[in-house]
Amino acid sequence: MATMNMVHAINLALKEEMERDKNVVILGEDVGRDGGVFRVTEGLMDQFGEERVMDTPLAESGIVGTAIGMAVYGLRPVAEIQFMGFIYPAVDQIFNHAARIRSRSRGRYSVPLVIRTPYGVGIKSPEHHSESSEAHFCHMPGIKVVVPSSPYNAKGLLISAIRDPDPVIFLESTRLYRMIKEEVPEGEYTVPLGKARIVQEGGQVTVVAWGSMLQKTMKAVEGADAEVIDLMTLNPFDEETVYASVKKTGRVVIVHEAPKTGGFGAEISASIAEDAMLYLKGPIKRVTGYDAVLPLPKLEDYYMPTVERIRKGIDEVMQY
Repeated sequence: MATMNMVHAINLALKEEMERDKNVVILGEDVGRDGGVFRVTEGLMDQFGEERVMDTPLAESGIVGTAIGMAVYGLRPVAEIQFMGFIYPAVDQIFNHAARIRSRSRGRYSVPLVIRTPYGVGIKSPEHHSESSEAHFCHMPGIKVVVPSSPYNAKGLLISAIRDPDPVIFLESTRLYRMIKEEVPEGEYTVPLGKARIVQEGGQVTVVAWGSMLQKTMKAVEGADAEVIDLMTLNPFDEETVYASVKKTGRVVIVHEAPKTGGFGAEISASIAEDAMLYLKGPIKRVTGYDAVLPLPKLEDYYMPTVERIRKGIDEVMQY
C-alpha cells in the first residue's frame, strides 16, 4: 500500500475511474498539458488523450455549462474550477440547471457531474484564491457538497462522487494538498457520501469540523475528553452521527474557516437545537473565520481559526 498526499490520492482516483469507465472525462483550465494549477491531473492527458482530458478557455460558466450537457447525454464529466473564488460566474449553471434537471425532467434525466475546486486559506494566495463559501452550495437542493480531510478519504469520496447520479461539488483544501500523507490503497474502494466519521471518541464535548479545520481541531483537543466528528459530506450532512454524539456529550463546538454569519455551522447548530436541544448542557459554540473580506496573505493566519481559538471555544463550553 502506497503512502501519498491528497494530490496523488485524487489523481489516482481519477486515473482508476477513467480506466474503469470510458464515460468519465475531465475538463477545465490547464487540466491537460499542465496537469492543473496544483498538478492534480498531471499525466492524465498523456494516458487518456485530448478527447477525455480537455483544456478549456478561461470561462467558468462555459466549463460547467458544457459539463452539464455532457452529463445529461450520458458522460460522467469531472470539471475543475481552478479556485473556489472563481466559481461564482458558474453559479447560474449550477443552481438553475445542474441542480434542477432531475426535477425539471421528472426523473428522465440526471446530471452525474463532479465539480472539483480548491478552497480555503493557508497557502498565502490572493483573496479570490482563498474562498470558503461551501454554505452557498449547501443551500441549493439537488446538489451534494463533499469536503475530504485526508488522502484516504479524498480518493474514496471522489470515486463515490463520480459514480453518483447527481451533481457533486467536491472541495479540496489547498492547505491539505501536500500537508499530510497516509496509506492509500491502489485499486477500488469507496467512502460513502452523506456519512460522517468519528475521528476520536470522547464523552464531554462534541467537536464538529471538516476539511482543513480537522487537523487544527485534533491539535486543540489533545488531552481533552472530546469526541471529534469529521463531517466529510456537508449536504446532506450525517445528522444521525452528530445527534448521537450530542446526546452522549451534551456540549457542542463547530469549527469552520468560512465566515460565521450564514456559514454551514449555523445550519448544524440550528438542526441540533431543533432535534436534540433537550440533551444540551450549554449553548452551542461556533469557532469560525471572521465576517470580513479575506485579507491579504500576511494576515490570513489571523483570519483562519487557530488551535488556540478552538481550544478557547472548547473551554468556554466546558465551563458553562
